[in-house]
Amino acid sequence: MQNMNGKTALGLDTNIGSMICYLNICLPIGLIYSIIVLVTDNTNKSPRFHAYQSLLFTGAIFIISVILSIVMGIFGVVTRSFGVSFGFNGLLSLLFVGFSVFLAFKAYQGDLFRLPIIGDLADKWSN
Repeated sequence: MQNMNGKTALGLDTNIGSMICYLNICLPIGLIYSIIVLVTDNTNKSPRFHAYQSLLFTGAIFIISVILSIVMGIFGVVTRSFGVSFGFNGLLSLLFVGFSVFLAFKAYQGDLFRLPIIGDLADKWSN
């Protein structure tokens, strides 16, 4: 049986460790911590799940952002309206920040909130 409560391998409470995984909003702390959790913590499923989900979520947002930037850049060149592309990128950034805060809050509460596709992968990989 895997440890779902108590402390992480780094000595933090499980809910704090899980929440830190989502702190990649402004600082790379969450990114670095998620990688450290995946390398060091093999006994506690909750932080491993949140580390995988955080990394996959950030990667998906990055890919979507790059694709939208290219599409909106082409759209801006063709229609000469670059403001629309800035608006979409700004909206995507706000959604990312808001959803990251939501996921961090859920992780702090101890919930294993699963994103539709990413959560299933994170659950499978964290076992």
